[in-house]
Amino acid sequence: MAKHVAVLAVNPVNGMGLFQYLENFYEHKIDYTVFAVAPTVGIHANCGIALQANATIDQLKGQADRYDALVFSCGDAVPVFQQHASEPHNVALFEVIREFAGKGKLLIGHCAAAMMFDLAGVCGGRRVAVHPLAKPAIQKGVATDEPFEIDGPVYTAQTEHTLPLLMPAVLKALA
Repeated sequence: MAKHVAVLAVNPVNGMGLFQYLENFYEHKIDYTVFAVAPTVGIHANCGIALQANATIDQLKGQADRYDALVFSCGDAVPVFQQHASEPHNVALFEVIREFAGKGKLLIGHCAAAMMFDLAGVCGGRRVAVHPLAKPAIQKGVATDEPFEIDGPVYTAQTEHTLPLLMPAVLKALA
């Protein structure tokens, strides 16, 4: 049976990271749906390219059983996240992360994804790779200096530049 992945894209999203996931999933025949962590499906890549997600994060709530994994594609929105944490789409982001973790789904991400997983309370002592600037924010997980980490269902890469090192394990897990 084909795997199905929910891909979260913040606004603006890191295009290099997002496109690595999508290209790999497409090439390996892994179905995916892109959800904008935004009020609308219209988002942008950090290079300015306009993108249209398939749906918004609100439409993913309560749908974890339909997916095998959740991917958090980081972006330039994360450094200013604290200023917008109470906005409905960001509240929904944490609800969705907790829902997927509670169902034992794979949690995959790069850059500050581990920080978001940690803030959602789903890292619980797991080793995570995280962008060096986000490393001090990890409170419940164990932030490492490794280019990527796999600890149980949590797959993290330090940056979009180390994501290619993690992708073979992600693809194997979703095969």
